[in-house]
Amino acid sequence: MKTYPETINKLLNTLSHLPGLGPKSAERIVFHFLKQDDKFTREFVKNLTDLKKEIKTCSQCFNITVNDPCFICQDTKRDCHIICVIAEPQDVLIIEKTGEYKGLFHILGGVLNPVEGITPDKLKIKELISRIKTSPTPIKEIIIATNPDLEGESTAMYLTRHLKPLNIKISRLAKGLPMGSTIEYADEVTVSNALKGRQTL
Repeated sequence: MKTYPETINKLLNTLSHLPGLGPKSAERIVFHFLKQDDKFTREFVKNLTDLKKEIKTCSQCFNITVNDPCFICQDTKRDCHIICVIAEPQDVLIIEKTGEYKGLFHILGGVLNPVEGITPDKLKIKELISRIKTSPTPIKEIIIATNPDLEGESTAMYLTRHLKPLNIKISRLAKGLPMGSTIEYADEVTVSNALKGRQTL
């Protein structure tokens, strides 16, 4: 059985590591590239290179940023007594779009998932605890805003157990988000209502 040239197979293999991209989708992308002119390819490669070169992680909240600290951590108008804990940087944008939240963020870098080898030491949990303890202004509330799915709920329970001894208010987004859904794909009104109706744990 004939196969694609090795160059195509290499790119297909690389694309297969991208989340949510199946073999057929990878093939479509590769053959789309082959139809493009050299200018498109050069721009694509440059943009990917610039992405890795210019985007860094905020040393305070672990959000993606060009400057460290990020613009949210630098904003003196934010309520520095509240930290919203989320799984991924993408969740910052949807929460910011609601206009409802004015505090700070802390990005874990994922959620607990032992099957995939994501254990507590792989997440920014120790950094969160350290941040709370060493904050120049007292942290009064931690909002846990992980997704309402199995991994998100497990992560929320783990965080609650380890944050309780710090004697600060711990709250969870209200159940306006359907079980199994993700914050990233929720509409702004739903997320806004979930923030307003958050429940103390």
